[in-house]
Amino acid sequence: MVRNEPHQRRIFKTIDAVRSSPHPTPKIKTNSIHMNNNVNPQNQKHIFLLSHMRANSSLIGHILGSHPQIKGYFEMHTSYRSAMDMITQEQILEQSKELSNTTKPNSIRYVFDKLLHNSYELLLENLRYDSDPNYIKILVSLRQPQQSIKSIISLFKKKHGTHPYAEPEKALEYYRQRINALAQFCDKNKQSYYYYDAELIRNDTQNSLPRLQNWLNLETPLKEEYQLFSLTGKAWVGDSSENMTKGKIIKHENNYSDIELPEHLLQTVIDETEQCRKLIIAHAIDSMNI
Repeated sequence: MVRNEPHQRRIFKTIDAVRSSPHPTPKIKTNSIHMNNNVNPQNQKHIFLLSHMRANSSLIGHILGSHPQIKGYFEMHTSYRSAMDMITQEQILEQSKELSNTTKPNSIRYVFDKLLHNSYELLLENLRYDSDPNYIKILVSLRQPQQSIKSIISLFKKKHGTHPYAEPEKALEYYRQRINALAQFCDKNKQSYYYYDAELIRNDTQNSLPRLQNWLNLETPLKEEYQLFSLTGKAWVGDSSENMTKGKIIKHENNYSDIELPEHLLQTVIDETEQCRKLIIAHAIDSMNI
């Protein structure tokens, strides 16, 4: 990963510092987690959003991150293969004022992150503790392929230099591989996640946000308006478009009429997406569908 932007370098510096410093090692016992020193198990509950680029994940990350019970709002670009990875995640947010989105640590119930790339893993079999069903909440979300892929191409065309995802074929392949990886995760981890169609966050906000609140057992409602944080609108950690700086859900979306996709490749991706989406919905605890 190239660390070009100043905020990228600061984030990696913080992450590297936490990972290289001594911190408590969790001792796993039957159906429970026991940690020593100053790590509080009550703060070790997590929300993971599994999705793909350009699926309103930054928008929902900001809506969730603005809630008083949730810490985190941006993409941390890391894997979660063990309990130690989740402890590291929380310590990173605690040690950097720039990365933290809360001044009320006593109210925090969950720590949030999103995984949008196949290079980052969530190994649920190493993280689940059955004694607390709320220890991990997983949201899975897909946006229909044509708009997603055009949005990816549009985003990367605006970046300095050339990027593979500015090319239709590469953007289509990223989306196809990501959708299939999400379906494989859901097939492996049946009844362990909630699913929603990404478009509903903008198009049916009135119904979708209360459902999310219920799924996550939040005490107060999620709101259409959200806070602006230090990394809002920054590239690499989330949506860098102007709409993210508005502080509220913008209903209007670009149709990207200037971008054309190869029809034969697009149809293949559409067909695969429909199969994957059906599988994901079938194995979800609950779902919101268009």
